[in-house]
Amino acid sequence: MTDFDDRRRGEEAKYAMDEETAFRVAARRNRLLGEWAAGVMGLTDEETDAYKKAVVQADFEEAGDEDVIRKLLGDLTAADTDVSESDIRTKLEEMTVEAKRQLMSDS
Repeated sequence: MTDFDDRRRGEEAKYAMDEETAFRVAARRNRLLGEWAAGVMGLTDEETDAYKKAVVQADFEEAGDEDVIRKLLGDLTAADTDVSESDIRTKLEEMTVEAKRQLMSDS
């Protein structure tokens, strides 16, 4: 029974670590997306910092990425930029890869 319990605890620890890593990747990705969108909108440094935080907060509205995409699309459209939903989804994928790369190099 001890081997089973040890294996169960190991699996639980791995799951917790995987969840934490996924959260950290998503948060970093969202900051990178916020920085990109702020640049497209021509925000100042102070506005960019606030906007990056707002994009990270938007991800807590619902599960998945749709809340972040909705926020970015709404803000970029309101700022009269020429960025489509497809552009945002492409940038989201690029920033996911970049966030993973940055986290790996931080370790």
